[in-house]
This record gives sequence, C-alpha cells and structure tokens, in this order.
Amino acid sequence: MTKARIDARFAKLKAEGRAAFVAYVMGGDPDAATSLAILKGLPAAGADLIELGFPFSDPMAEGPPIQRAAQRSLAAGTKLKGVLALAKAFRESDQATPLILMGYMNLLVSWGFEGFAKAAAEAGVDGIIIVDCPPEEAEALADALDAAQVSLIRLATPTSDDARLETVVRRTSGFVYYVSVAGVTGVKEADEAAVAPAVVRVRKASGLPVAVGFGIKTPERAAAIARVADAAVVGSALVDEVAAGLAEGGDVTAKVLAKAKALADAVHAARLPQTADAGAR
Repeated sequence: MTKARIDARFAKLKAEGRAAFVAYVMGGDPDAATSLAILKGLPAAGADLIELGFPFSDPMAEGPPIQRAAQRSLAAGTKLKGVLALAKAFRESDQATPLILMGYMNLLVSWGFEGFAKAAAEAGVDGIIIVDCPPEEAEALADALDAAQVSLIRLATPTSDDARLETVVRRTSGFVYYVSVAGVTGVKEADEAAVAPAVVRVRKASGLPVAVGFGIKTPERAAAIARVADAAVVGSALVDEVAAGLAEGGDVTAKVLAKAKALADAVHAARLPQTADAGAR
C-alpha cells in the first residue's frame, strides 16, 4: 500500500477541513517493548501520521531531547533492522495509519538503498525522511524508494528560495516537511505568522500537503500551526515525556500517550472556531 496510505490520509483530512497531527517518536526508546506499546497507542491518542525515528550516534539536526532519545535507544541495543521490526509489528494491528521513518543517511548507505527500500516496504513503511541527504545526492535513493513505492519526503526551510525549492520538491511525494525555524529541533518556537506564507509557497511549488515541524511543543503552538498548515509535527515534547516517565519511575507509555492526546485534540479543534465564525457570517 505504501504511498497510497499517505495520500489517502491527507485527502480524508482535507475533506474534513482539518489539519493532521503528526507524532514523532524514537524507535527503541527507551526499549523495544515500550516503544512498540507507544507506537500502537498513538493512533487512538489522535496521531494521524507517525514519524518513527531510527537512532544515530550523530543526529546533526536534533536538539538535546531527541539526541537523548537516540542515546537511550542505542544504549538499549536498537539497530535499524529493529526499528523496521517495530514497524512490522505495528502493521499487524493497524493498516491505515501512515508510518514515516526519519533518520540519517549513513545507515542506509551501509545497508544498500535497494535492500533497505525493499525491507522498509515489506515492514509497512510508507515514507522516509533523510535529514542529511541533499537532493543533488539523492537520485539513487529516490530510484530505490520509487521501485518499492515508498515516498521520499524532503525538507524545506526558511532559507529555501524559489530556485532551491524547485530542486527540493523534485521527486518528493506524500508531503513536504517544512522546518519552521533555522536551527535544531526542540529549541526555538515556531511562529505561525512567519509560517503561513511559507506554507503557501511550498504547497504551490510542490502540489503536496505541507507538514510543519521544529519549534512545536505545546497544544497552543500546535493549534496555531494547524490553522495555517496541513499538518503539525511534534517530536521533542513527546520524547521528553519518555525521559520524565523514566525519571519518575512511572508508566512511560501512559505519559507519552497522554501528551500526544492533548496535542492531537488541540490540532483537531484548531480550525473549528474559524469554521463556526465563517458559518455565522
């Protein structure tokens, strides 16, 4: 099914007049069993799409929360094959929720693009975001993913001018991930006033939905972004709940899913007042 799942989900959300809540979690954090429990619980908590990170020792785009999540996952012995095993286990009970892998190029080069793409598709992965792969170096990876019907989802940023954006969106499918702030994850705060025109520009260039991530940690911020974008992506706030649960000795899965639900509820309700106002006029 692969690419079709992403397209179907965004079409459904568009018909409903609402944005998507995209939840990012690190595969294998803090261990495989807990990670799978979180993954399986996210759709019921309101996640419309899920980004599943695979750990890497030098995650250059990540701030401290996701760096620590990667360290916990690596310490638990997580490998890329283990993350695909989590995806496959998730698919046994959920055939509808799009699942996007997110990580770094080194591991794919080591595996081999064709072998990785085939394994990802067989595990039920719908798309992949490779943070450190420039479009100019992505042709072989794109070919392998296309053959396996897995979307290559690229990143656009505030510094992507029109010429660069044309390059970025070429061979992109599913959606475009717009990085709302210059910098790493989980540090700065996204500003919907700055994001809104960028989303319009990226959507026009790509013809695809635009998901906005980086700088979204609270339900209020997620709702603000959901009013101007096709999706709001939250990661650092969720992996922070893993760390908090471990520190407290509590139920890690319950903490993460409670946070996810609060964020999802805010995203799903974000456009309702505007719709009501429009109807009143």
